[in-house]
Amino acid sequence: MVGGGALGLATAGALLSQGRSVTLLEQGSVGRESSWAGGGILSPLCPWDYPDELNRLAMRGMAMFGEMAGMLQQTTGIDPQYRRCGMLVLPPFDVPAALRWCAAHGMRAEEREGGILLPEVAQARNPRLLQALRARVEMLGGRIVEQCEVSEIVAKAGRVDHLATTQGDFSAGSYVVTAGAWSRKLLGEHALHVEIKPVRGQMLLFKFDTPPLPHILLQQNLYLIPRQDGHLLVGSTLEDVGFDKSTTAEAHAMLRQRAEVLLPALRGMPVIKHWAGLRPASPASIPTIGRHPELPNLYINSGHFRYGVTMSPASVEALLNTMNGTAQPFDVSPYIWR
Repeated sequence: MVGGGALGLATAGALLSQGRSVTLLEQGSVGRESSWAGGGILSPLCPWDYPDELNRLAMRGMAMFGEMAGMLQQTTGIDPQYRRCGMLVLPPFDVPAALRWCAAHGMRAEEREGGILLPEVAQARNPRLLQALRARVEMLGGRIVEQCEVSEIVAKAGRVDHLATTQGDFSAGSYVVTAGAWSRKLLGEHALHVEIKPVRGQMLLFKFDTPPLPHILLQQNLYLIPRQDGHLLVGSTLEDVGFDKSTTAEAHAMLRQRAEVLLPALRGMPVIKHWAGLRPASPASIPTIGRHPELPNLYINSGHFRYGVTMSPASVEALLNTMNGTAQPFDVSPYIWR
């Protein structure tokens, strides 16, 4: 496997639990890219704005996430801090249309403060989730190789023969690419029609003595995420700047200014941390999951844009069913590799 974010670690853990041998290669440090940088909102921000293909995968992942988080805490002793805190979506948006969408799709929704409260939306604390996922992989006997960059996927006789890397060649029966924003770059000539590119997102962190909000607050792509220990995350930008993970004073000022409007208690508070991550953007935010159309031992689970953590349980389920030749619980045709 190549790529050690939430999807890579979750996929590795699932394969190991089925008795497979897994080596996970990571060009940097495992769990330190977009999954670590994200806020951990376990829902599309405004699901009524997204296509059914995205929501199908996201909502199944949301339904499975609590069980996965509980299993990780029980087996590793690390609490991913999964909790259903709800999300209040503030205008401007078409509230009646959004309420109709929620009713039609079985998502609980309540009119509140001129917007909509989605009381069943949950969150997880991404760094702790990644720690738990890594611990699970290691407990099951998985091998993790960090600071290992893949320079070429070498194919022979219609199959992947080996991976050429900065730490030598690696061979396996099957290969899975879970490299997020780097997936297309890594695949090179084997990418075919996979269109995945990096989109930078910057976030700020504040610290209160107690949680300043009872739920996640969202307004036009700006979200405030309260943690149980009083930390508050503010995000996020959407910047098409290539593989540049630097932070900017402009984003810092914009995020702070907009957040202070929603939560005046932030005025005068210091920013504890400011960071950026690179999301794996894909057309319509629909990921690619499945087998390469020409190389039968090459697979991908990537391109989830903002929702890799949310979709991870369902994405892993779909990929393993493809690898094992077993029936799918939902239509996976929108995600196949073309």
